[in-house]
Amino acid sequence: MLTFELHTKAVAAAEQATNDHIDTYGEHDACGFAWVTAYVKGNTKLGKSFIAQGFDKAYGGGYQLWNPSKNWTQSISAKEAGTEAYVRCIREALPDVKIYSNSRMD
Repeated sequence: MLTFELHTKAVAAAEQATNDHIDTYGEHDACGFAWVTAYVKGNTKLGKSFIAQGFDKAYGGGYQLWNPSKNWTQSISAKEAGTEAYVRCIREALPDVKIYSNSRMD
């Protein structure tokens, strides 16, 4: 189950990864968006726990959380670093959850 504590830990990991990426490489990359998609059913206890942490219904199925790092950079690679860190953190605690990092250029 995605608890508030686990979500907060994953968001902190996303923030750190995004900031580290910007510190290392700067913001000179393509503009884009990044988000996390969890393929869970919304009517289950697990699905409701993701919804309670701010995940919204995704067009292609599952539930998504846009820009978990909350960093306003336009650099797609920095945002991807954040979503990948969020996913790693969740997978460590919930290895059976199908959760993925996604992105697209603007």
